[in-house]
Amino acid sequence: MIKKSAPISSNSSLLTPNSSLIKVLIVEDHKSISDAFASEFCPENGFTVTGSITCAADAENECRRTLPDVIIMDVCTEDGASGLDAAEIILKEFPDVKIVVTSGFDEVTYMPRAQLLGAHAFVFKSKELAHFRETAKRVMDGEYVFPEPLTIPIPQGDAPFTDKEMEILRLMCNGMTGAQIAEELQVSERTIKYHKANMLAKTGFSSGTELAFYIVSHGWINPHY
Repeated sequence: MIKKSAPISSNSSLLTPNSSLIKVLIVEDHKSISDAFASEFCPENGFTVTGSITCAADAENECRRTLPDVIIMDVCTEDGASGLDAAEIILKEFPDVKIVVTSGFDEVTYMPRAQLLGAHAFVFKSKELAHFRETAKRVMDGEYVFPEPLTIPIPQGDAPFTDKEMEILRLMCNGMTGAQIAEELQVSERTIKYHKANMLAKTGFSSGTELAFYIVSHGWINPHY
């Protein structure tokens, strides 16, 4: 859960008499969290909230309407809309908009996927509100802000999956067959079998089905987002 923080004082170095407020769009379907964001991204802290919506599918139109500087984008939003999908669309149409992706889940693929599609930062919701504020300012200054990648704990220890293995594992968790994964990634089915064999050797599972069930049931990969 996001921890509240005290607003910075009006004489903070974050605010100068000639500075303009940073415009923020909030995409978050939990009211208590969106309210907390709205409280933190206030004029006293150097921000103004231009809009707060609950469904990532509406983010493109809201972005066009309000022209924000920064979007705080939750991954899992109302009606099953993916914040990652919305971020990818917005970054192509509005290249000057900064996107801070956030999630309350310890899902291992969200952060690297956000980074790959061009988002500017990723923040877990366990962080204090002040961390979101500082991250927004940092991306406005041209920085990219990402935490260390999460690993998947398994009986034999943390699994050192490669990027390609993680990509295949996510598709396995979506219920795709080896042939479907090969077609999706435009590689041979033999290549997929090779990577699956490596993952099974690393984790000690006897089948891809068992591995996928273990990963999904523990919440490390969400097949719906």
